[in-house]
This record gives sequence, structure tokens and C-alpha cells, in this order.
Amino acid sequence: MPVPVRKAIFPVGGLGTRFLPATKSMPKEMLPVVDKPLIQYAVEEAREAGVEELIFVTGRGKSAIEDHFDHAFELQAMLRERGKDDALKLVVDTIPEPGQVAYTRQQEPLGLGHAVWCARHFVNSEPVAVLLADDLILGPTGCLKQMVDAYAKVGGNMVAIMEVAPEATSSYGVITPGEKTDRLVEVKGLVEKPAPEDAPSNLAVVGRYILQPNVFTDLGRFERGAGGEIQLTDALARQLDQAPFHGHLFEGKRFDCGSRSGFLEANIAYALARDDMNGAVAEILKSYSSR
Repeated sequence: MPVPVRKAIFPVGGLGTRFLPATKSMPKEMLPVVDKPLIQYAVEEAREAGVEELIFVTGRGKSAIEDHFDHAFELQAMLRERGKDDALKLVVDTIPEPGQVAYTRQQEPLGLGHAVWCARHFVNSEPVAVLLADDLILGPTGCLKQMVDAYAKVGGNMVAIMEVAPEATSSYGVITPGEKTDRLVEVKGLVEKPAPEDAPSNLAVVGRYILQPNVFTDLGRFERGAGGEIQLTDALARQLDQAPFHGHLFEGKRFDCGSRSGFLEANIAYALARDDMNGAVAEILKSYSSR
């Protein structure tokens, strides 16, 4: 049986320049989709998958994330005094148990691979999940839970994958697919941001990973890849002969909340998925579509 996935890394050190001026003083991961920040969706997805320890790789100006997952004593006291029990529960439910959260800082923006490497001492010799809050996935079951269930059968390294338009491959890591069994696709190769004419398939990696600990040794070589950054996909590609490696075709809809249009679409989709909002939002959309 594979070693269970108990830990998750959340790389949250990015500057969020595509959302300026909103992100001038607020981390992009704290941007709300309806009424919940992006990073909270990622943490809840990890918890649903059985993750017990949360590791945030932060940067300058990210203290709002730490505050969000901590007690807000004045707010909690006020809500308690006024009998706002539902609101109080929403606040308290965001707070992990003592000792479940760790923070480390990525002091230079050297890429996703470098951000993951910065968390190495918190992982030690265990497998670990990596979740990118920018990739928000709406489905009947959390994407990471789907992956963890599949991982329990095959072990090794695993990435979430989806089909993209062939002309879009230059924006993703892309796998060379092997044998397919249900939603699992054997990974024979992995390349970061290939030109459409060079892409081995249209199966792209999105921001969910399950990594074996020897990936950290490879990341520690600090090999630069696409964009002059230390790419996680490059390190994973060099692990192909070290452990089983699969892509998981997750069930659900992925929203690229690193783009303004994707973020707007996510807000609409998540609002429509809520019983307390879908009617009103549908009417709003109808009123705009008729103009």
C-alpha cells in the first residue's frame, strides 16, 4: 500500500500582477469567489482529501493569509455577544487545529519548482500534495480527493490533467500519454509549455500534484527551465523511471483564476451552484444577455 498523503503544500508567494491594483496590498489568493477566498477553497479541498498538515510557501505581503487561518478574537467575541451563531461558525471553521499549519517564505521568485523545494524540511520523507489556489475546480468531489483515491491503488507521482485546445499547449505542462485505465493515464513523458507543433498531446497538467519525496532532491539541483525558472514539471519528468507516474483526468470544471476572465467565470459558476443564489444570479445574467 502506498504511504498515505497527510501533507499539502500551497505555493502562495506570487505577486498577482494581473489583478493590480486589487493585489497591491492584498494577496491574490485572498480574492473572493462569491464569499470565500481562493486559498480557503484549496485548503478545504485538501482537508476533504484527508490532508492533516498544511504548508504555505509565502512571500512578502502575504500576512493576510496567515491572519485568515488564525483566530480573530474581537470579531469572534462580537459575533458571540450578538448571537450571530451562523456567522461565528463560518469564522471558526476556517481555523485549523494547533500545529496543523506551517509557513515558510520563498525569498526569490524562482518558479513553482523552487517554491515547492522551499517546503522540503516540512515534508521529510513522506509523499505530499501540492495545490495551486489559482486553479479552482468545481465538481461533485474535490479534485485532490479523486486523486488520493486513485493514488491509493497505484502510488508514485500523480498530476491532475485535462484536455485543452491544441493551440493552448504553450501555456501548460503537457504529458506524453501511455496506457489509459478509467481516468488514469500513464505518463511516458512531460514537457513544460511546448509550442503546439511540438506538443506530445493535448493533455495538460493543472494545479494539483501528488509528489514522492525524491522529487525534492531533483529540485535542489536548481536547473532552470522555461522562462528561466525552476520548473516542477521538469523535475517530475526526470522521475519517470523512479516511480509509477500517472495523470488523473479529474471530474469537474477547472477555472483559471489567475486570469481576470477565468476569475469572473468562477464567480458566476460558483454562485449558480448555490441554492441561495442561483435564482437571483440567473436573473441578473438574463437581464444582461438581453441588452
